[in-house]
Amino acid sequence: MFPPLILFTVFFVFLLSGIRIIFEYKRALKFRFGKYVETLQPGFRWIIPLVDSIQIVDIRVITINIVSQEVMTEDNVPCSIDGVVFFKVIDPEKAVLKVEEYNFAITQLSQAALRDVCGKVELDTILSKREEMGKNIKSIVEVETKGWGIDIIDVKIKDIQLPENMKRMMANQAEAERSRRAKIILALAEEQAAGKLLEAGKLIDQSPSAIKLRLYQTLSNIAAEKNSTILFPFPEEALPRNKK
Repeated sequence: MFPPLILFTVFFVFLLSGIRIIFEYKRALKFRFGKYVETLQPGFRWIIPLVDSIQIVDIRVITINIVSQEVMTEDNVPCSIDGVVFFKVIDPEKAVLKVEEYNFAITQLSQAALRDVCGKVELDTILSKREEMGKNIKSIVEVETKGWGIDIIDVKIKDIQLPENMKRMMANQAEAERSRRAKIILALAEEQAAGKLLEAGKLIDQSPSAIKLRLYQTLSNIAAEKNSTILFPFPEEALPRNKK
């Protein structure tokens, strides 16, 4: 017969080995002889050692990077595109029992969806509508993961790498566009200035006194240069006068 102390010690160790602490942001699936029994909620839990086992599932938002994918766009431009997927487990039982390694599965689906979506549009669309491209990828991944207990929160395209020759072409195009806009702005300014000068000329023609005022203003500006000599080729009386 075993001494009572040894039996008590063995029983105490047996009890301690079954203690599990589950954090608030996790859930634990309990299996008994390999068969799913229940999902354990956060807190202090006890399982039967050697009989029960648990698998922990994190229910927080998980971020997975989509490694850079080589994509040929619809207009035959090769580029490398990467992104990021945000998802969370909403049903731990399905996430564990329906798919093996859901993280890896979502990564593979996201890579395939990225290549599929970006390969069907032109480069300009990818560059200008990243948000829309991300939503399209998200919708494809959501369809594929339906029934896994996974909620795809968002998909973002992070970076787009272009060939060097394409970068130079786009830089030249942007420079030409800026030059075109500058010329248009300058032409509009000249047009507006010419219109104002025309209005001023018409106003002066209607009022001969305005011609004298303009003349005196010009003389005042010239007189600021003390070494200037002013010669009139005609007397002031030759200027047009207001009709009475």
